Amino acid sequence: MTYETFNLVVEDHIAHLQLSRPESHNSMNRAFWQEFPEAIRSLDVAADARVLIISSSGKHFSAGMDLEVFTKPDPEMFSGEAGRRAEAMRRLVIQLQDCFSVLEDIRLPVITAIQGGCIGGALDLICASDMRYCTADSYFVIKETELGMTADLGTLQRLPQLIPTGLARELAYTARKLPATEALGCGLVNTVYEDQSSMIDGVMNIARQIASRSPLAVSGCKQMINYSRDHSLADSLNYMATWQAGMFQPTDMMQTFAAKMSGKKPEFESLRAVKPPLLAPEKNKA
Repeated sequence: MTYETFNLVVEDHIAHLQLSRPESHNSMNRAFWQEFPEAIRSLDVAADARVLIISSSGKHFSAGMDLEVFTKPDPEMFSGEAGRRAEAMRRLVIQLQDCFSVLEDIRLPVITAIQGGCIGGALDLICASDMRYCTADSYFVIKETELGMTADLGTLQRLPQLIPTGLARELAYTARKLPATEALGCGLVNTVYEDQSSMIDGVMNIARQIASRSPLAVSGCKQMINYSRDHSLADSLNYMATWQAGMFQPTDMMQTFAAKMSGKKPEFESLRAVKPPLLAPEKNKA
């Protein structure tokens, strides 16, 4: 499929989604909020890709929410009966949150490669990814406080689990820029690259390593790490044991051992594509 706000290709089990509106600093317009979750889910459904890289074109990774969303809101958002208006607003926020939560829900790991500004909604996006890498000119901003609102799409919930809580609070309260060197020091990003070209080369190399591993094993790692983040140690260990009881099979291990003995790379079976649930059989007509 082709998309208005980004390009998406899958090659050698590596999906690469590149934001493609550099003239607008890759801001997230109305089309983005429709296309992005659809594209991400389609990768999980097809199950050909084993890792996803999200990058962008131009000077900045993304300026966050496009101003058109704020300047031309749905007229019903601020009119009508108060209770129903509030319910609709809550539902809208949850729908927007789901656009980024899908990055955690899918089976494949997600790598974000950031250059220049990563602002507002863009920070919500990268916080939902598995790994983050950036260029030396990158900076990160929780912009919402400066605009007179509270960030609501995941940064305030995820960022304090990625960096020290006190620093996350400082960034949220002040809306100051977090430069690349500080982002590396606090653990928000894994590596800082000199420029975008070297960054893409670097993350592609990491993606190739991930794609060469058993997709069942990698997916299991993602599931367990995400579960452990949100549960106690005891619950997480118990879930790990239950997961292993069903998912641990010798097939991929034997393939790995055989490949090592032969000097060849193992060829693992992909995860199965996601199919719609079985439809109920049609009742016999009298």
